[in-house]
Parts: sequence; structure tokens; C-alpha cells
Amino acid sequence: MQTLTIEVKDDFMTEFMKMIDTVKDNVIVKKDKNLELDQYFYERQKDLQKTMDDIESGEMLTYDFETSMDELIKELES
Repeated sequence: MQTLTIEVKDDFMTEFMKMIDTVKDNVIVKKDKNLELDQYFYERQKDLQKTMDDIESGEMLTYDFETSMDELIKELES
């Protein structure tokens, strides 16, 4: 068995499902729960991974809130 991901335009879905129905003994249709909850799930996942990679490589700087707050408190106390 092989797995294939297919994107179908909304206005073609009914026709597509009719075509799949003709071969239903050989095809299993599975819905992706991630896409049911968020149609941009995989794009967001890819963007998040790029952000994490950029942070690790030093290409993107991060702000350390805890350290900054500690420094601010010390400054205010003196």
C-alpha cells in the first residue's frame, strides 16, 4: 500500500469524491485531523521550524525576558 496526499479545490470536491467512489475497493480516504483543525497547519509548522532553525544558527536574535527583568530589578534596587 502507498500513501498519497492530494489537494482538491473546494468546488471540485463533490466530483472528485464521485470519481474516488468508483474505485472505493482499492482506495481508502483518510482525513488529516491537523488540516481539519487548521487549514494552514503545515505552512505554520514549516514557518515555526524555520524560526527555530534561525534562532539556533544565530541568524535571528531572541530576547531573554528573565535576564532583562533581573537586570531591571537590580537597577531599580540601586
